[in-house]
Amino acid sequence: MIKKQFSRLLLTLFLLGLLSFSTDQPVQSRQRLILDILMEGLTASHYSPMNIDDNFSEKLFDLYLKRLDFNKKFLLESDINQLSVYRKKIDDEIRNGTFEMFLMSNQLISKRILEREMICREILAKPFNYETTEEFETDADKIPFCKSEQQLKEEWRKSLQFQTISRLHELLEEQEKKIEKKDSLYVPKPFDSLEVLARKKVLKINEDWFKRLKKVTEKDRFAAYINCITALYDPHTEFFPPKEKKQFDQSMSGQLEGIGAKLQQKDGIIKVTEIVVGSPSFKQGDLKAGDAIIKVAQGEKEPVEITDMELDDAIELIKGKKGTEVRLTVKKPDGSEKIIPIIRDVIQLDDTFAQSAVLKVGSSKIGYIRLPVFYSDFTRNGARRCGQDIKTETKKLKEFGVDGIIIDLRDNGGGSLSEVIDMVGHYIVSGPVVQVVKKRGGRPEVHRDYNSEIVYDGPMAVMVNRNSASASEIFAAAMQDYKRAVIVGTSDATFGKGTVQQFMDMDNYLTAEYDTVKPLGAVKITMQKFYRVNGGATQLKGVIPDLVLPDAYSEIESGEKELDYPMQWDEISPADYKSWAGTDISKLKLQSSARIKKNSSFELVKEQAEFFKRKKDDTKYSLNLKKFREEEKSLLAKSKKFEAIRTDIKNFDTELLQEDLNRILQDTAKVTKEKKWAQSLKKDVHLFETANILEDFLK
Repeated sequence: MIKKQFSRLLLTLFLLGLLSFSTDQPVQSRQRLILDILMEGLTASHYSPMNIDDNFSEKLFDLYLKRLDFNKKFLLESDINQLSVYRKKIDDEIRNGTFEMFLMSNQLISKRILEREMICREILAKPFNYETTEEFETDADKIPFCKSEQQLKEEWRKSLQFQTISRLHELLEEQEKKIEKKDSLYVPKPFDSLEVLARKKVLKINEDWFKRLKKVTEKDRFAAYINCITALYDPHTEFFPPKEKKQFDQSMSGQLEGIGAKLQQKDGIIKVTEIVVGSPSFKQGDLKAGDAIIKVAQGEKEPVEITDMELDDAIELIKGKKGTEVRLTVKKPDGSEKIIPIIRDVIQLDDTFAQSAVLKVGSSKIGYIRLPVFYSDFTRNGARRCGQDIKTETKKLKEFGVDGIIIDLRDNGGGSLSEVIDMVGHYIVSGPVVQVVKKRGGRPEVHRDYNSEIVYDGPMAVMVNRNSASASEIFAAAMQDYKRAVIVGTSDATFGKGTVQQFMDMDNYLTAEYDTVKPLGAVKITMQKFYRVNGGATQLKGVIPDLVLPDAYSEIESGEKELDYPMQWDEISPADYKSWAGTDISKLKLQSSARIKKNSSFELVKEQAEFFKRKKDDTKYSLNLKKFREEEKSLLAKSKKFEAIRTDIKNFDTELLQEDLNRILQDTAKVTKEKKWAQSLKKDVHLFETANILEDFLK
């Protein structure tokens, strides 16, 4: 279908004369070619094509400016006014294949970067007033563009003073600890010396940043401009220049093959979107989805600031040889900073596979299955499939004689659709599992389980959280619609990604005579949408759990709805399915709520959630050194208090199946690792409560 659509596209382009290209033509000809192929491709293949009109132009203008100068440290209000003449004209430029607004903005930002570099050096040449009562606003959305050069210079001064105070606090903390330990080899430095050192560190960080900014080419900014166009369609439709597409294809871990974390850059901030199961990051345990990486150090060497760094440059700093250490300074969602040391290693895929254990709560034995990702034999070379593995684990637990089973899909970002259908089939007689629509308003294609065999028909619970996405949401939704399991969540809804993307390589649609323009890149286009068997989409709304447990991040908005221009929720006609009898959810809620009120760990979780919310909303920081240090120490004390949430829970025990231990008996490292995993479950207060909920169900 895609090939046919693009064949028609190429014929249109030939008739328009848009492919009369030679290497002697200016860069704009190549840009026009990319833009025209992209727009035709979006029109022909996107699930929900858009009208390219004045409304589209205004949205594109706002999003482009937001991404061009996200922290409002370069452009002035007069620059914005100068560009605003194109606010309703970009749709005409797209149709005409012109780039006046883009070219003007590129010249402006390049000029302003050079000017701001001079300001930065000037400000850092002398000490700051550390006894001031001023505050620095870190959220650029709360401030307008500056009206004058003097006002902008003041904003730069506050920003650099904030950076310097942060470094000075670190130096003072380090010195105070060495003095407290009575380190005889350490010679304390006077405040003035530490202050100069702090400014030097900040100057070096900013000089490196400006070097990177000056390396950004018109070609790079054009790709960013194109991605503002694709972002208006939905957050997952994206243009990949050749270099980025190659990096995307390199490994299953996305871009960070050295530590196993997937990253996304937005508004100059590099954030972790997913931790690859079994990777060094996963094993170390401190790096989480949602963390912003702000500095990278090679072992004990000086850290490098990566805010505003190109993603591929940051990747080069983070990845490295097996056995070497990288230290990431990350900013947690609550605003606190933490240094996370990770030893680079080869990702061990064994950790992506399903694991099971037996939980003992009250008088019940509950089977527990953790599924980190919906893996499958994508290469058809005999690799393991999660559908078969889940069947095996379920049978083992059933033979052991468990009273119920919990399937844990927390932080499971999805995977194979066919495996989801297989998995659901283990717990229902047969029937539809998910509906897929390939074009808005199109006829749904119903994906069914045809196998009437039921592997397990006993009580079940499914655990989800805000990072359970895509295939995880399909499984949870099907189990909920069939009333086959109680859905227990640590957020009010799952992630809300109910769309499917497919890559289309632009080079595949050019004939041999245009080899000189290759490579153009690729575009990832949203082409399908998932719907539950009850007719509702998982898109945007996700799956709403039957029971919601207190969570530290419950007050912080996240998920698909927080991304730019997500596709909307809708519904279609339900499929023909027959649900189970189900259970009285209202009674389970009352019993769970009563337990939660008496549980001190959950009280701490609630306190932590309120603390995180206050910190997220409070985006101003004092520029008074004494006050700043007091606030940082208070923040650290709070963080230590919340560590008590992860302690062994009374009247809650876990054990591995002897069959699993016998299988790895000769590998002492694996035995130790599996036992450690089982022991860690005893500290999981959300798992403990889910086991209690299932015991209530049994009674």
